[in-house]
Amino acid sequence: MDSYALYYWPNIQGRGEFVRLALEEAGAPYVDVARGKQGIARLLAVLGQEGPGHAPFAPPVLKAGDMWIAQTANILLYLGAHHGLAPRREGGRLWAHQLQLTVADCVGEVHDTHHPVSSALYYEDQKSAAKRAALEFTTKRLPKYFDYFEAVLAEHGRRRPFMLGARLSYVDLSMFQLLEGMRYAFPNAMARQAPRWPGLIDLHERVAARPNIARYLASKRRLPFCEEGIFRHYPELDP
Repeated sequence: MDSYALYYWPNIQGRGEFVRLALEEAGAPYVDVARGKQGIARLLAVLGQEGPGHAPFAPPVLKAGDMWIAQTANILLYLGAHHGLAPRREGGRLWAHQLQLTVADCVGEVHDTHHPVSSALYYEDQKSAAKRAALEFTTKRLPKYFDYFEAVLAEHGRRRPFMLGARLSYVDLSMFQLLEGMRYAFPNAMARQAPRWPGLIDLHERVAARPNIARYLASKRRLPFCEEGIFRHYPELDP
């Protein structure tokens, strides 16, 4: 494999960032296609009926050799197996995939805090509903998810170094990104509740300090959060 080609929107972190983090940690060469010349046109060309066989519905899409792989968790399942970011045994790989799908469920609910009525409407058209959705999420759903992830780290009452045990996996990278995103979108809610998740906070700091990740976070390749992605900060949703 000379290089991967990642197809995702060029101006937001979004779901593509979970893939970027895995590629960066693995030191795998890749091209972020839509950030290059005629990037959007090249991205749109792989979607729908004009795309490759097994055409993806939406980005992120990873081209790996002759294969086109879509869906964040599916891409990470592939990268984990090929770059030492997942267990070798099938049971372990399925457990990693299960956790990643749970992360994806949480990310979907985060998105719905600012677009609870319809993704086709602007945020400004659904602000009242968004306030109710954000309150429900930050007081009930957020702690339910993070209590669960904290418990995974403390399996059998003993905190483990990483989500799957002794070795880092793509799930740890995704937990880092989830925490980063939540701190951006809901800094007040996270400040109030974070003390109940010491294992996750410690994991976040250790992932950020890994050499490849630290270099990536300090580079221009790491896009900033903004109010066009999944994690958006609207002060009225985080009193």
